[in-house]
Formats: sequence, C-alpha cells, structure tokens
Amino acid sequence: MRQTFTCSLEGVDTIASILAQELEAGGILLLEGTLASGKTTLVKALAKALHVKAPVSSPTFSILQNYEDRLFHYDIYQSGLDGFLHQGLLEQLTFPSVHVVEWADEKFVRLLRGVGLDFTSVSITIEENKRHYEVTYA
Repeated sequence: MRQTFTCSLEGVDTIASILAQELEAGGILLLEGTLASGKTTLVKALAKALHVKAPVSSPTFSILQNYEDRLFHYDIYQSGLDGFLHQGLLEQLTFPSVHVVEWADEKFVRLLRGVGLDFTSVSITIEENKRHYEVTYA
C-alpha cells in the first residue's frame, strides 16, 4: 500500500501521527531524502506522536540514538551498511520497538528482505516550500 502527503514542515505532525499508529506495536521505518529534506524533523515529530519525552537529535556521528527504549533512531550516512553491520546493529532491529533508519539505500533494503524483516519506507522530496512524503507499507 502506498500513501502520499504534501505539506510544509510545520504539517509533519499529521504524517507522524499516522506513522505512529501504524508502528505503535513496533516496526522498521526507512527514511530517504536529500540533505535538509526533513528526515530528522520527521523523526522528532514521530517521537512526539509516540509520547517520547527525551529530546531528539540526529545520530549522524554515533549511528544510533535510543529514546526510552521506544524509539531507536539510526543514521547510516557516515558509515553505510558496512558500519551498521560492523557495530552489530542488525540484531537491534528485532527489538520490539520503533526503529527509524535514515539513509537506508537499496543494499540495506535487500538485507532486510533477505533476513525476513518487514519495513515501511518514506521518501521525502522538496517541492518549493513544501515536502512531499511518499509512504510505502510492506
């Protein structure tokens, strides 16, 4: 199933609420988009929708931020799939929580499919002063 939304960054709370309902029991969410497209902004809104109280920041250099064991936020821009695997984070994705991975590429998608892990993906593109979110549910 596929859904599309277009809104300003201020309207991202609505999309995050929809995603939170889908992922409330746990799951993997892959975020795609260029630099400054709003990936971390979406994660912050998702944390709010999941009632996470801890402040959310991008884990660009640490690869992983854990927020109250309810939201795990990965950023593999710097390390890629190899760094993710080297740190033993694949098993972490099976922990019953919401896992959001920024910069997951086709190799990452093939890995998830290969080990039988379902996921939802969100592709974010910038259209003038708005963001277009294409959500694909596995």
